Amino acid sequence: QVHLVESGGGLVQAGGSLRLSCVVSGRAFSWYAMGWFRQAPGKEREFVAAISRTGFSANYSDSVKGRFTASRINARNTLFLQMNSLKPEDTAVYYCNAGPSTEAISEMLGLYGAWGQGTQVTVSS
Repeated sequence: QVHLVESGGGLVQAGGSLRLSCVVSGRAFSWYAMGWFRQAPGKEREFVAAISRTGFSANYSDSVKGRFTASRINARNTLFLQMNSLKPEDTAVYYCNAGPSTEAISEMLGLYGAWGQGTQVTVSS
């Protein structure tokens, strides 16, 4: 079982930036593609970003492309999401998870971990 702990959320004004972190338990972090997801009030959880095992490739949802950047440090079992030019519609609880590939993660298929508590991001207008 993959154990995930997200952090780094907060309240920020529109146009601001935040950097989220996700620490993953175990020694197999470098075996996993990783992803970020979010769930806004009253909406289903949605895909945000996926990054390959090596960190050399990533893909993003259209709504965040060009503003968000996923990265990872395998030696620290840590995943990051740099969020710039934040908009009120980015307000949500953000979650991370692991999967077999960036393609599967983007479809929210075959995810390995139980969902963590997430981290709240609130963007004021």
